Amino acid sequence: MLELQGVHTHIGAYHILHGVDFAVPEGGVTMLLGRNGAGKTTTLRTIMGLWKASDGELRFNGQRLNALATPDIAARGIAYVPENMGIFTDLTVRENIVLAARGARHESELDRARLDWIFGLFPALKKFWLYPAGKLSGGQKQMLAVARAICEPRKLILIDEPSKGLAPAIIQNLIGALRELKRQRTTILLVEQNFLMAMALGDTVAVMDDGRVVHRGAMAELAADAALQQRLLGLSLGAHQ
Repeated sequence: MLELQGVHTHIGAYHILHGVDFAVPEGGVTMLLGRNGAGKTTTLRTIMGLWKASDGELRFNGQRLNALATPDIAARGIAYVPENMGIFTDLTVRENIVLAARGARHESELDRARLDWIFGLFPALKKFWLYPAGKLSGGQKQMLAVARAICEPRKLILIDEPSKGLAPAIIQNLIGALRELKRQRTTILLVEQNFLMAMALGDTVAVMDDGRVVHRGAMAELAADAALQQRLLGLSLGAHQ
């Protein structure tokens, strides 16, 4: 569904991505792993056009993304959940959802069946529907951030470290929601530092280091190879079980 070929990104004088190559197969979860500073967030932001690739090709369903503005990329069915969640704290949960829905200007225009489905994934959002988003807990804010990305059907969702700072129980809730999206054949590219989450959700994996992809393959193969984990990531996934 998504292909990056030889992608380079410069931010000011800094050369961050150095020829990134990987593909995201349709209907599964691709994990993008790597140490801090490896270039994972820059890769997601480059896909969304927030930072422009200085060289290389980005293609989505065969169509070139390089020259498109971020709204046009989003209009092709790509949603992005940034690490900082990107919610509007002064708006209510309801207003955040309505704002994210391209096909609705008011709550009455939301797809009710899909909204009920989201409430099933994240019951707290129904409870706090009329609360300012800024008053939610960290876990509830993350739920809202993901809910905004899925309030309408999307072809691809980019999610940057959704479990960061969350309690284990909230992480399990989030894993359950992402599994449900996966069951519905929503394609996900997920940056994550929680390796239990990576093992629970990932079908394929790309590992980055110093702005390059240094490993591509099946997530199950990486999870089963402690030596490879140590070489690529500096620690064993098994240590997190």
